[in-house]
Amino acid sequence: MKHSKTYNFFSEFGQIVLGIVLASVGLKAFLLPNGFMDGGVTGIALLVNRLIGVNVSLLLVIFSLPFLILGYYTVSKRIVIKSILSILGFASLIHFGDYGTITDDKLLISIFGGLCLGGGIGIAIRNGSVLDGSEILGIYLNDKFGLSIGRVILMFNIVLFSITAMVVSLEIALYSILTYIVTAKVTDLTIEGFEDFIGVTIVSNEYAAIKHAIMIELGVGLTTYKGSKGFGSNGPQQDFDIIHTIINRIDIKKMHRIIEDIDENAFIVEFDVNNVKGGVLRHYLDKKKGKTLGKI
Repeated sequence: MKHSKTYNFFSEFGQIVLGIVLASVGLKAFLLPNGFMDGGVTGIALLVNRLIGVNVSLLLVIFSLPFLILGYYTVSKRIVIKSILSILGFASLIHFGDYGTITDDKLLISIFGGLCLGGGIGIAIRNGSVLDGSEILGIYLNDKFGLSIGRVILMFNIVLFSITAMVVSLEIALYSILTYIVTAKVTDLTIEGFEDFIGVTIVSNEYAAIKHAIMIELGVGLTTYKGSKGFGSNGPQQDFDIIHTIINRIDIKKMHRIIEDIDENAFIVEFDVNNVKGGVLRHYLDKKKGKTLGKI
């Protein structure tokens, strides 16, 4: 069923708000009161706050700025705008929210703090936004050098937790690593594997318009192959192009909107793609350079 743009708008932002609230609960009710760290930009903000006492919310916004600038050249403007609003909302809830201290058991802090953070981050990503700039860094390095997004974020956090072990304590670093592992796994479960690509096959009578819109608005490569449909061997036959493309999961809702605006009855098949090599996957970096889009 095709939903109105207003419905989609409020649905997306409502879910992003839910993600922000969940993530702030994980941070304010579990990690912050007990001196635990997180990974990514949030972890850097927590570490600097612990060392020099500057407000965590302010640090989160400041440290996110370079990644958001990078995101302007890496992902769509819509994603960057939603990410800016999400990070500002996240920082505001961290500053003004008061959830109390739920527990001082270190194992429970790591597990349930990670659950809330991972769920919040995952919900935000599913709706085209990020709460942590390290995901944008991962997307950029994946586009530029073909490095796995998951591995980029892992290496980023290995450095962060190593510094934590040296300047804070080894125990805090180890519990923080446990929190990060829980967060990462819950994030993956929420968005069904953020670091993986997703394959999409589209069958529609409006294939020409859909093909053009995907290439222009998403900036991804695609492949078309000939198909035909009809009623049995003696029925009328109709030839058309079947569209096949591969995108990152963060763009899937935008693709749905593009297709629905052209043909709400289009037949769409989505499937997991664990590894991609060669071809043309994304052209976010080339949009401003006017390069011709290729095919996968």
